[in-house]
Amino acid sequence: MLIQFFLGAILIGLTVLVHAVALDFLMKTLEKKSLMLRRHFYRYWKTMVITVTVMGVFAANIIEIWLWAFAYWGLQADGIDDLETALYFSTVTFTTVGYGDVYLLKDWRLLGSFESANGMLLFGWSAAFIFDIVSKLYKEDDFGKGTKA
Repeated sequence: MLIQFFLGAILIGLTVLVHAVALDFLMKTLEKKSLMLRRHFYRYWKTMVITVTVMGVFAANIIEIWLWAFAYWGLQADGIDDLETALYFSTVTFTTVGYGDVYLLKDWRLLGSFESANGMLLFGWSAAFIFDIVSKLYKEDDFGKGTKA
C-alpha cells in the first residue's frame, strides 16, 4: 500500500509540473503572439486565441494521461496487459469516466483512484485557465453595449 502512495505522489507531482510548465508556456506564447494573431485574423483573432488555448491545454492533459499509462504498463499492473490497455485505462480514469471494463486488481487499485483525483484537479485547473484567457480577451470589449434588455 505504501508503494502506491509513493508512486501516486510522484506521478501527481510530475503531472502538476507538466501542467504548470505547459500553462506558463501557453500564457507567455499567447501574450507574445496575440498581436500577430490580431493582424492576420483581424475579425476572428479572439477565436484563434481561444482555439490555441484549448488545444494547448488539451495537449498538456494528453501528456499527463500518457505519463500514468506508462506507469501502469511499466509496473505490469494486474489487469493491464499491454500499452494500449494501459492508455485506455489511464484515459478513462484520468477523465473520471470509469467505464469499469478494465480495472486494476487489489495490488494497484489505489493508484487508479489517485489518478482519478489527479485528473479531476487538473481538469478544474484547465477550465479555470481557459476561463481566465477568455475573460481577458473580452474584458476591454463593450459586450452588449447599446442593446436593451
